Amino acid sequence: MATVSESQPPTPASAPAPALRADASGDLPGEHRRPRVVLLFGGRSGEHVISCATAAGVMRAIDRDRYDVVPVGITRTGQWVLVEDDPDRWAITDGRLPEVDATGTEVLLPLAVGQTALRVLEAGALPRVLGDVDVVFPLLHGPFGEDGTLQGMLELADVRYVGAGVLASAVGMDKHFMKLVLAGQGLPVGPYTVVPPGEWDRDAEAVTARVAGLGLPVFVKPARAGSSLGISKVDDLADLPAAVAEARRHDPKVIVEAGIVGREIECAVLGGRRGERARASLPGEIQVTDTTHAFYDFEAKYLSEQSVELTCPADLSPELVAEVQDVAVRTFEAVSGEGLSRVDVFVTEAGEVVVNEINTMPGFTPFSMYPRMWDRSGLPYAELITELVELALERETGLR
Repeated sequence: MATVSESQPPTPASAPAPALRADASGDLPGEHRRPRVVLLFGGRSGEHVISCATAAGVMRAIDRDRYDVVPVGITRTGQWVLVEDDPDRWAITDGRLPEVDATGTEVLLPLAVGQTALRVLEAGALPRVLGDVDVVFPLLHGPFGEDGTLQGMLELADVRYVGAGVLASAVGMDKHFMKLVLAGQGLPVGPYTVVPPGEWDRDAEAVTARVAGLGLPVFVKPARAGSSLGISKVDDLADLPAAVAEARRHDPKVIVEAGIVGREIECAVLGGRRGERARASLPGEIQVTDTTHAFYDFEAKYLSEQSVELTCPADLSPELVAEVQDVAVRTFEAVSGEGLSRVDVFVTEAGEVVVNEINTMPGFTPFSMYPRMWDRSGLPYAELITELVELALERETGLR
């Protein structure tokens, strides 16, 4: 929080009042300010564009009367820069994909405990102070943002942040270890095999044999990517090499999952406050209505609003709704989730609920399912954002 300078002796009535000077945090002495929230987005991963679009949604809806908002973008090379506070600039519109570019400024976050003032460097100028940061809202997807790396940096800087911590972020990002953790906690996961870096080059025949054992179709995915980037559906083993190559464009580690016959159901989870169990939204069901999409891929998610339909609440029996919600919360707890997550499951014809994955930083774009499910559960978008920021403000950094 902002520091307050020591009181000064009264100024004689005949003398002009001295001008107020900002302290080292950039705030005025005695100022009662609103919490300052940094919206951090962009980043080095292949999901840079989606992160920008997520930021556009949050930027548009966050309560400006309650919070001071500082938008900070991360370029594809990892530079933190001050960016425009303009939701339209960062939205995906008419096929235009937004991107964070270098702006001639560089934002620095001190890493010393107790020093949380953002500083800005500009060519040919002295560093200037933007003010203390109360909470960072890391709206980043994929590696170098959603995978625990950024969360670790914020922990080192002793800065509160929205969402999952280091462990939950890392586990949720890596589909291989996520499945191991969930299965270890007794949660049902589907059959899969992992292709570690280099194995396909050494012994593609052995990998193909393992994949054949899963049955067809299979889904070939980068192990540590999201937004459906690099995913291929394989109905014929002859197509496996191309699918593996596509996945490896995004991640040297590949996971191959057996196709599960069932309905794709999603459930939003919110919470993680100490002493209270997280709560689940009404489940939603995704249906791809455009037959040009073989599954819920990147284009269907972000570029073609009319190609998908969300039914929320999903047409499930009350017993299955309760089970999906319970599985979602248990999945959140299994990875030590905090703040928010979206849990994706399959509901089979036999009524079995199988976990597909947990996403610890789901999208907030206008088409994103996480905020839409909460909205239909009675928690509007702006109030959802407020609750997430307040959860982060309450939570200490470090061991908890």
